Amino acid sequence: MKKVKLTLNPLDKKSKINKEIYSNFSEHLGRCIYDGIYVGEDSEIPNIEGYRKDVVEALREIKLPVLRWPGGCFADEYHWKDGIGDKKDRVKVVNNWGHIVEDNSFGTHEFLRFCELVGCEPYISANVGSGTVRELMDWVDYVTFDGVSPMAELRRKNGREHAWKLKYIGIGNESWGCGGNMTPEYYCDQYRQYATFCREYSGNKLFRIACGPNAYDYNWTEVCMKKITPWNMQGLSLHYYTVPTGDWDHKGSSTEFDDKEYYDTLRSTWQMEQLVTRHSQIMDRYDPDHKVGLIVDEWGCWYDVEPDTNPSFLYQKNTMRDAIVAAINLNIFNNHSERVYMANIAQAVNVLQAVLLTEGMKTIKTPTYYVFDLFKEHMENTLIYSHIENENAADGVPVFSHSASINENGEIIVTLANCSLDEEYEVQLRGVCGMESVRGRMLTGEVHAKNDFDDPDAVGIVPLEVGTRDGKKVIKMPPCSVAEIVIR
Repeated sequence: MKKVKLTLNPLDKKSKINKEIYSNFSEHLGRCIYDGIYVGEDSEIPNIEGYRKDVVEALREIKLPVLRWPGGCFADEYHWKDGIGDKKDRVKVVNNWGHIVEDNSFGTHEFLRFCELVGCEPYISANVGSGTVRELMDWVDYVTFDGVSPMAELRRKNGREHAWKLKYIGIGNESWGCGGNMTPEYYCDQYRQYATFCREYSGNKLFRIACGPNAYDYNWTEVCMKKITPWNMQGLSLHYYTVPTGDWDHKGSSTEFDDKEYYDTLRSTWQMEQLVTRHSQIMDRYDPDHKVGLIVDEWGCWYDVEPDTNPSFLYQKNTMRDAIVAAINLNIFNNHSERVYMANIAQAVNVLQAVLLTEGMKTIKTPTYYVFDLFKEHMENTLIYSHIENENAADGVPVFSHSASINENGEIIVTLANCSLDEEYEVQLRGVCGMESVRGRMLTGEVHAKNDFDDPDAVGIVPLEVGTRDGKKVIKMPPCSVAEIVIR
C-alpha cells in the first residue's frame, strides 16, 4: 500500500463555497418530470400533492439548493401560459425532445410548489429561442408581483394569492445551438433586450444569467463579457459533458467498459479544470471584482442510452465510475469557488447522470447521489489551502481529486477521491494542530458496481476507518473510492 501526505492550512482561507454549487437540473425530457418527479395526486405511488414522496425526501436529504427548469433545449420551445390554469383545460403540445405529447400538467405552479416542498430555490430558464420579450415580462410579473396587474390577477384566479420569490432566471438556453443557433453578437443584443424587461417587483431581486459558451468556445465568453458587461448580468453559464469516447455518435455504455475507457472518461472529466480556468481568465479581464458568477448549469456523464429505451429519453444507469466523475467535478468547482457560483448536474431523475432513478413504485439512489451526500457539508464553508502528494493513475489522470473547507465552528471538511482502479493508499493528515477528532464516511466499490431495482443498496456510504501512524492521523483509501473527512 502506498503512503501519501495531505497537508492542510486552515489559516490560509480563500473563497466562499456557495451552496449553489451542489444544485441540479430538471427538464421536460424523458422521464425526469413525469414518472420521475410528478405522478399526480391519484397515483398509487406514495406522493405529496402529486409529487413522488421518496424523491422529495431524497432531495431534502442532500440539501438541494437550486433546481433548474424547464430545460434544457425544451426551455426555448416552452410557452408558460400553456401550463397554468385548470389541468383539464391546459394545451397539449408536441414535445420535440422525444416527439411525445406534453400535456402541461406540470407547469409554473407545480414547479414552484415542488421547490417549496424540497426547500430549494427555483431557477427558471426562459424562452428566448421561440418566445417574445412580452411573454417573459409577463411571466416574471405573474410569478413575482404582489400588486394589481393583469398577470397578478391571473395568478390569483389560478389559486395563488401571494407572489413567489424568484431569484434565478436564465435568459435563453444554449442559444449557440438548440436555443436558436445564434452568433454571440446577436445573442448579446437579444439578452440585453430580454433582460431589460425582467422587472423586479414587490421586493424580489433577480439574478439574471446569460447563456454562456459551449465547452471550449472561448470567443463566446469574450463577446458576452464585452457586449453585455457585468452591470447587466449576474451570471454567465457554461455547459460541458463528459463523453468517454469523444464520439457523440458512439459515446459508450454506462455499465460495460474496460479500464482504458474508465480512464478515458476521467481524462475527459478533468477537462473541466481547464475550461473553468480559461473562461474565468477571460471573465477576470472584464470583471476583476467577480461580480458575475460562472454558472456551470449543465455537467455530467453522457453515454449511449440503455438498450431498448427511447433514444430521445437519455436514460442511462449509474456506476462507481459516475461517482468518481461527480467527485472530480465538485472538487474542481470548490477549488474555483472564487468564480464558480453555481453548478447544476444533469439531471435530477431518470435522465443522463441522474442522482435518482425511478421505476413504478421504486426509487433508487445512485452512486452519484451518495457523492452529493458526502460533499454537502462544504456548503457555505470557506475554501482553505490543501495539497496532496499526487501521481498519475493513467496518462493525464491524477490519482487524487480533493478540496478542503472550514465552517464557522472551525470544523475542517475534506473530500477526497482515489481514482486508481488498483492502488490502495494510506493518506496521512498534516498541518492541523490538535486534531481532537477525525471521522469520516466513504463510498467505494468495484468500478462497475451500481444500484439497481433488484439490488438498490449494492453501493452505499460506509464509515471511514481512521488510524494513527507516527503520531499522525491516517486514513485508508481503497481503489475507486470517495471520502468525506471531518476534522475538529
